Amino acid sequence: MSDNDPLSMELSSGIAAFEGKNFAKAAQALSRLAEDGNAEAQYRMAIMAQNGLGMTVNQLMAFKYMKAAAEAGLALAQHGLGFMYLEGECADQNGAKAAEWFKLAAQQGLAGSQTTLAMMYEQGQGVEQDLEEAQRWYRAAGFET
Repeated sequence: MSDNDPLSMELSSGIAAFEGKNFAKAAQALSRLAEDGNAEAQYRMAIMAQNGLGMTVNQLMAFKYMKAAAEAGLALAQHGLGFMYLEGECADQNGAKAAEWFKLAAQQGLAGSQTTLAMMYEQGQGVEQDLEEAQRWYRAAGFET
């Protein structure tokens, strides 16, 4: 996709509207792209559906799009899906699935996921308690241990 591609421009416009908190415009611009499988659009549509931004709250849509974007490899979506499973929001609470998704995002260098995963290992939440693994993830996130 080049910068002059209409889809690229539509995505850029939708992301700009999202970042500018013009959620109704963002939803309008991103919904078709999300349906067509664009992970960046799916992630933002999931956030808006989860929190009722520019649309009514729709947990099913939020989960569907967050999962699709996470499966496409988008680290922020993997982190978001991990939290859905961790908190039982938009999905059944499942610590093991949460840990799996946090680990995928953490392996891509997302510090928030590295920290959350470290805490999960430290507390034995969703994973077998492993203080060495917790320390490893804390270090990866930039914390001195």
